[in-house]
Amino acid sequence: MATIEIATATEMQNNFGRYLNLIMSGHEIIVTKNGREVGRFIPKNAAISYLTDSLTGILKENYDLDEAKTERLTEKYGSID
Repeated sequence: MATIEIATATEMQNNFGRYLNLIMSGHEIIVTKNGREVGRFIPKNAAISYLTDSLTGILKENYDLDEAKTERLTEKYGSID
């Protein structure tokens, strides 16, 4: 797992080269503004993995989108006729 660094927007702006080097060496940078997370910088090769990892377990093999949609709408509204 990548090391996570936290930087304020001001620190990121003033030391962009340093943070860029960290990202290129595999670190993830969380950028904050006024104490709230506003964004993340992750290495390019982690982008696909990050998305895939976040979806793991959501989609099943032989997933039927229409069936899932019908189930979700039926749960929410009762009948969808």
